[in-house]
Amino acid sequence: MKIRFYGTRGSIPICEPQYQEFGGNTTCVLVEVSDNIGILDAGTGIRNLGKELVTDQHLGIDRPVFIAFSHFHWDHIQGLPFFLPAYDAKRHFIISAIGRERYGKDLKSIFQMQMQRDYFPVPLDGMGAAIDFHQTDEDSLVFENVTAKALKHNHPGDAYSFRIEGKRDGKVLVFCTDIEHGDEVDSNIVELAKDADLLIHEAQYTPDELPKHKGWGHSSWEQAVEVAKRASVKKLAITHHDPDHDDAFLRNVEKQVQAQFPNAVLAREKMEIEI
Repeated sequence: MKIRFYGTRGSIPICEPQYQEFGGNTTCVLVEVSDNIGILDAGTGIRNLGKELVTDQHLGIDRPVFIAFSHFHWDHIQGLPFFLPAYDAKRHFIISAIGRERYGKDLKSIFQMQMQRDYFPVPLDGMGAAIDFHQTDEDSLVFENVTAKALKHNHPGDAYSFRIEGKRDGKVLVFCTDIEHGDEVDSNIVELAKDADLLIHEAQYTPDELPKHKGWGHSSWEQAVEVAKRASVKKLAITHHDPDHDDAFLRNVEKQVQAQFPNAVLAREKMEIEI
């Protein structure tokens, strides 16, 4: 299983010079499991991912690509209209929202609205690629060599974490972003992440900042570390960096995180992790 980060920023993209090391694009993660390709969220990072899909023969057009959404806040969907492969009639994408409580939601309308004439010059149906919208009344999805399980967690408007497991190698990735644990870490998330090879967990705030942002729907790096420890995960990658946290700030946070959980990193754009 290979994971590559194309967007690691939370809330809004940024481009100032002091934000280049960790990146300024919003959430987008590529996951390769055996011969399957999946994309987690479509923040502005999906634009660069799309350009690589076009030029990289390894990421070919011979099979459908899943795009799974944790939720539909703007910073997690705003890159989709700029995703170049979606304009290629030879390609096939499956947009998915796993989770029984999301079943019956008009998934297609969310993206049609985003690309209506007032906001974007090309409508969704004019993109060119075959785009299917997949929902299930279960909290899990099995596709060829991959099993994905979804779990709803606390965030304004709701959001979902995913546990993704490769059937062939048994490797496990857990993706948990835009979560507000509250006074105590969510024990259901700990269970979801149990013994994972890699936990990707957001941490928009420091422990000192978190009380000032109650109700905003996010975590601290200290909470991410606690989940990793309690779940006995092998590696932790922290993402969804606050747009006010520059490179120097985040390097300092990374040192604090690694002091508590040595096998941890703060995610950077184009960072690749193989498990």
